[in-house]
Amino acid sequence: MSNDSHDFTKKDNAWLLPDYVSKGFRPGIYLVATPIGNMRDMSIRALDALAAADIVACEDTRVSGKLLKAYGLSKKLVSYNDHSDEKRRDMLIETARNKVVVLISDAGMPLISDPGYKLVRSAQQAGLYISSVPGASAPLTALQLSGFPSDRFSFIGFLPSKNAARKAVLEEWSNITTTLVAFETSPRLLKSLAEIQVVMEGREVAVTRELTKMYEEVRKGTAAELISYYEGEGLPKGEIVLVIAPPVAREIEQDDLKAMLLEAMEDMGTKAAAAHVALLSGVSKKELYDMALQVSKERDSEL
Repeated sequence: MSNDSHDFTKKDNAWLLPDYVSKGFRPGIYLVATPIGNMRDMSIRALDALAAADIVACEDTRVSGKLLKAYGLSKKLVSYNDHSDEKRRDMLIETARNKVVVLISDAGMPLISDPGYKLVRSAQQAGLYISSVPGASAPLTALQLSGFPSDRFSFIGFLPSKNAARKAVLEEWSNITTTLVAFETSPRLLKSLAEIQVVMEGREVAVTRELTKMYEEVRKGTAAELISYYEGEGLPKGEIVLVIAPPVAREIEQDDLKAMLLEAMEDMGTKAAAAHVALLSGVSKKELYDMALQVSKERDSEL
């Protein structure tokens, strides 16, 4: 997801503190969130971390250069993305031993559907200090605005561009009883909605776009209703996050639940099996754990 690219004048950013605090940051790697659209969503601590940075690793130096310029900051930028090799990663690790390294993405929280986890893992193995400076997040913002259950949810990243792969991913998640959050692009929206209609028939979907920006919009309906709307009105512009409501809870016979628990307990412990079946069925883990203990005793008595 990308930031607004418009430039800020001195008048625009007059609300900012005159000086950022560059002290108090020990050598290490800082994962710093950046705005997902509205530039005023940059936290003060994020600006402090950028001010303290000896080097800023980013996806695109052009995008990040504009971001820093908007806040009156000038820092050494190095690209770090999916195509970066071990040599670049090793350089950042060595730098972080004695200096402050800040990792940012083009927008939002680093590592959330963005490169970076290999850097964090390597830094952990090297015993380096690592900290997060949280902030704006497109998946969480979309989840809030969707109005769907948020006590349990699953973020599944970008839906694949190929039809077969997209169908496979949706089928994989179709029986999971949580709200699903996914990134999508405008040109592929209708194909994704059509696949959701087939694989997850009847489930409500929220198409959220341009989050935190002037033309922010949330449109909800079944996949079929949304397809009809966008075919008539045209595809939406801007960045899109899809939120898919969980399936309507269905009654599952006790015998079927016991069979599911027995199958799960062939490969995992009682507690893990109960949690696994709870995810598939929507039945509470406590109820399933008690049932699993009963099923286990019955099975053992038959042996």
